[in-house]
Amino acid sequence: MVRDIKRVVLAYSGGLDTSVILKWIQEEYGAEVITYTADVGQGEELGEAVEKALRTGAVEAVAEDLRDEFVADFVFPALRANAIYEGYYLLGTSLARPIIGKGLVEAAERFGADAISHGATGKGNDQVRFELTAFALKPDIKVIAPWREWDLKGRADCVRYAEKHGIPVPVTPDKPYSIDANLLHISYEGGVLEDPWEAPPKGMFNMTVDPWEAPDIMETVTVGFERGTPVSLNGKELDPAALLTRLNEIGGAAGVGRVDIVENRFVGMKSRGVYETPGGTILHHAHRAVESITLDREVMHLRDELAPRYAEMVYNGFWYAPEREALQAFMDDIQQRVNGEARLTLYKGNVIVDGRRSDDSLYDEATVTFEEDDVYDQGDATGFIRLQSLRLRTFAEKRIGEGE
Repeated sequence: MVRDIKRVVLAYSGGLDTSVILKWIQEEYGAEVITYTADVGQGEELGEAVEKALRTGAVEAVAEDLRDEFVADFVFPALRANAIYEGYYLLGTSLARPIIGKGLVEAAERFGADAISHGATGKGNDQVRFELTAFALKPDIKVIAPWREWDLKGRADCVRYAEKHGIPVPVTPDKPYSIDANLLHISYEGGVLEDPWEAPPKGMFNMTVDPWEAPDIMETVTVGFERGTPVSLNGKELDPAALLTRLNEIGGAAGVGRVDIVENRFVGMKSRGVYETPGGTILHHAHRAVESITLDREVMHLRDELAPRYAEMVYNGFWYAPEREALQAFMDDIQQRVNGEARLTLYKGNVIVDGRRSDDSLYDEATVTFEEDDVYDQGDATGFIRLQSLRLRTFAEKRIGEGE
């Protein structure tokens, strides 16, 4: 346990855990606590968190609207890198943690704090993401992680602690799972979801309607890109947060973006996560559609080899690591020609690409046509195939000659 701490900046949501942590730090460390609440699109009122923090004993309560920065500087760079963890997860929580960690460090410097604190448990990935971010930006910062220090074992202990110290406990229906939300997604884990055979409870989802209950009407959207970054929706230019918000609404109404996976956490265990990422799912398909006509084949294949490594870095908390930044430079460089539009049809949970166009397109209809042309000599393929088969024919002759 770190001592000699006079002032702490706490990542604060206003929920049970962080409210208890605020009081626990004051008691255990005798330190002043400044709360930091970041709006990354979780849909909660920041003013309420500020008021509750001050009532609970915080000496200062900071709230910042980071929605545009979150989308422009974290979500969109990952989109340009085609980052998907283990084939399914679009990294919603993973991308939110470094911007919140950055805000914590900046607040610590602004208020002269000795340490930061967070409510992540010792079993999850978020503790790693927060702390790797903090140490990358401020190497001498101290970190208080109560769930790795105190003797409270679970929610019931936290409720008792809150009641003992007069901390208001939110009167909300108890959900048998944990929820984390931001502008890119909502995640659900724990509780009844810890059984990977158990289906998600009916009515659990918040961003998306059940696909089978979505309207029997196909919704068509057109997404425009400049240098791999989404800039317009249906021909109208929008700021990053506004564009993603609108796509969340459209995709959610069509039941788009639900994923149920068992993923490999960085700390070594497997964990079941259920996610809904409607806008992000649409952007992923639209981006790949524009790339399909603007990226060179070998460049695309190389990027696709590197994308899982990039996603793993982000998932594991290495957003501010030199290897992620170096890969980002490569990803952004190859996106210079990824300009154009993709048209997609949304229907009952499906995203169907049915059109793409670009002034930088490498697609040549005159070359690819099945009709008569004067561009491509089909006879050239004979020599091409002979050369490609040379090693195969050599190997086969050797094998047959030895009687295999």
